[in-house]
Amino acid sequence: MALAARVTAVLPLVGAVATAVALTGAAFFTVAHAGCAETGRFVERDGVVEFVGGCVDGQELPAVPRVENARYDVKP
Repeated sequence: MALAARVTAVLPLVGAVATAVALTGAAFFTVAHAGCAETGRFVERDGVVEFVGGCVDGQELPAVPRVENARYDVKP
């Protein structure tokens, strides 16, 4: 009876660790097979850190949506 209680208490922990290992493996697999020749790097320019290089071109990113509401002073 005591053994069954211990197993029942540890089962959620084992499930959480197994899930974390599976998600970490999936993340590493995805990054390894991304097909990007240049990984990119972080460069500091004028006190601002920028990401330079990588597979994504800035022109491929969606544009910033325009705010049509004139009541709020929003600067994109």
